[in-house]
Amino acid sequence: MKKILFIILGSLVAIYLLYFAFVAYVPYSKGTRAGELIKFSNKGVLFKTWEGEISQGISGAQIFQFSVLDSEKEVIEDLQDLQGRYVKVNYVERYGTFVFWGDTKYFITGVEEESSPFFERQN
Repeated sequence: MKKILFIILGSLVAIYLLYFAFVAYVPYSKGTRAGELIKFSNKGVLFKTWEGEISQGISGAQIFQFSVLDSEKEVIEDLQDLQGRYVKVNYVERYGTFVFWGDTKYFITGVEEESSPFFERQN
């Protein structure tokens, strides 16, 4: 009986580890998005994650929600500095996520400020 229980538990752990490795290392897609950075915050009760939103239109009808991993320190600092500005972000879309990674399947890997196609910036 103990042997069967050990095999079942071992199989469940192996399946979970394979799923974790698949989600962590196999991206679904990679790309870029641009828009006005309207929200970026560190939220959560047990697991603090970095979450943000980009408005991709004048009316705010299209909102791109994303997460940033804690290991991306430079990206986090850049997003905090660029709040309210027009940005272009590079992202990786994963097949899934984990509670300690973030709320979305889109993870930002790079960010840069862009000139807005809607408004001329006055200096």
